[in-house]
Amino acid sequence: MASLFVIRGRDQGQRYVLDEPELSIGRVGENRIRLHDTEVSREHAVLAAVGDSYMIRDLNSSNGTFVNGKAVRQRTLISGDQVQLGRTLMLYTGDGDSVIMSRDELDIVATADRDDGARILQSMSQAEGSDLLATPANQTQSPWLARARSNLQLMYRTALAVSHTLDIDQLLARIMDMIFEWVEADRGCILLKDEHTGELRPRVRRGRDGALGEGSQGDKPVSPIAISQTILEYVVNRREGVLTSNAGDDSRWDPAKSIMRMGVREAICVPMQGRYDLVGVIYIDTLITPKEMLERRSVNKFGEEHLKLMIAIAHQAALAVEDTSHYQAMVQAERLAAVGQTIATLSHHIKNILQGVQGGTYLIEQGISRHGKALGAETPDLEAATKAVEMLRQGWGIVEKNQDRISALVLDMLTYSKEREPDPEPTELGDLIEDVVQMMQARAGEVGVTLRRDPGPPTPTMMIDPEALHRALLNLVSNAIDACEDTTDGVVCVSVELCPEEEALRITVRDTGHGIEPDQLEAIFSAFVSNKGSRGTGLGLAVTRKTVEEHGGSVTVTSEVGNGSTFTIELPMSRAVDPENGPSPSATFIQPGT
Repeated sequence: MASLFVIRGRDQGQRYVLDEPELSIGRVGENRIRLHDTEVSREHAVLAAVGDSYMIRDLNSSNGTFVNGKAVRQRTLISGDQVQLGRTLMLYTGDGDSVIMSRDELDIVATADRDDGARILQSMSQAEGSDLLATPANQTQSPWLARARSNLQLMYRTALAVSHTLDIDQLLARIMDMIFEWVEADRGCILLKDEHTGELRPRVRRGRDGALGEGSQGDKPVSPIAISQTILEYVVNRREGVLTSNAGDDSRWDPAKSIMRMGVREAICVPMQGRYDLVGVIYIDTLITPKEMLERRSVNKFGEEHLKLMIAIAHQAALAVEDTSHYQAMVQAERLAAVGQTIATLSHHIKNILQGVQGGTYLIEQGISRHGKALGAETPDLEAATKAVEMLRQGWGIVEKNQDRISALVLDMLTYSKEREPDPEPTELGDLIEDVVQMMQARAGEVGVTLRRDPGPPTPTMMIDPEALHRALLNLVSNAIDACEDTTDGVVCVSVELCPEEEALRITVRDTGHGIEPDQLEAIFSAFVSNKGSRGTGLGLAVTRKTVEEHGGSVTVTSEVGNGSTFTIELPMSRAVDPENGPSPSATFIQPGT
């Protein structure tokens, strides 16, 4: 299935599957593909299905749409195209027919007399095969090779695009299609070297009329491709391409032996030599009919020029496979590094919480001990017993506070790591905001901060996940109170604004705290980035942004160092519930990665 993969930008790593006839791309939540890039227009471009591909059309965007570095108004995409909108760069992968094969569909024949090696007419090194690029066109009389040379630059450009394809199976299918475009073969397959066992394993095979697979093709059963093991060993061990033939006029021809039994007239097998190692082999052949076999009538289609071209193609294919494999390895390494960073960061926070629990436990143990001694004496010491009870309360308060911290950490971890779809229900947004403000009043009073809600217009009933948005807003208000904790006369204000011209509703949380440095305004939304030192986990704002974006909204921040910060949640008015007709039909939710 066709897809767009973000390789640079805010949404790097996201893969958008193109599974609809028309998909809009833009910055706002109503778009099927939403990019969180401030340089992308609200409605930037649209993708429309055209046959097996997609055409991208710019919607008069502010910064334009670029394909492979060139500005376009509209263009049909091909696999490997790079699409840039704003600062976001995406790789388009087309939808190709699967030609994947299993090991059971290929038979590597081991012959006892090993006479297949004697029928190798010619061998050629990688360097000799590459000479095809340097041969002047006027030194050959082959019309086929002249056409191949004229298209050679196109082949290399295609191979370069293929080298950026992220799916190896699709990459190999594209390579096989390219080979059949230039070489008059009847069958072909690509075998890749297993990095663990070193064995050649079949991945793709193809026939002149399309993919070969199990079952039947038309009225004829499809048989596995049989490849001589002698030829494979020769190619792998010597790293040389070979051209083999069993032509009827060859004095060494024996109908009872060799590849003739497989109905093969001739074959080319070349190594896929990459930058560092052999990654596999490419095999193609032409077939001979029983009638041609009996009449010893054979017209060969392969020659030295074909062998050279196949070596050049195989080298590009190997580089493409290597690039794709190395990219996947790099992604895996980054994932492991991210897991390691996550474990280290969480371990640090959990250790701090456990230290708090241990401190509270110590006070509880001391309180129990002193209370027992005070009441167990011959003359009970009521004053000492009262102090012991106070110590118990103090210890339990510390334990309870750290229990809340570990509970909040676990909830943030689950919310951030799990791909979830919001559970929407009609919710009075004003009541939700008021509940958050009332819940945080006690916390604000403890640190001497004034928390208030500004009066504003009546808020509509919204189709939202009340629990998720309650937690998101709670994170913002809690952070605002923390930012004002060390200031004089700190104020946190929560307000609501309706924006009909933008069809949006804004919830704003303003504080008069210390503010945020300009270079930290975007970083604070990343996981495990916190300005609170050991008090913060760095997950709160990341969870808030994720929750709001799942509702098709956005979270932004403006700040001035020394004067405070303003966080704004923007929700589309399509979430509003019509009192007569119910929720808007467009009130769909955005799944991450879609």
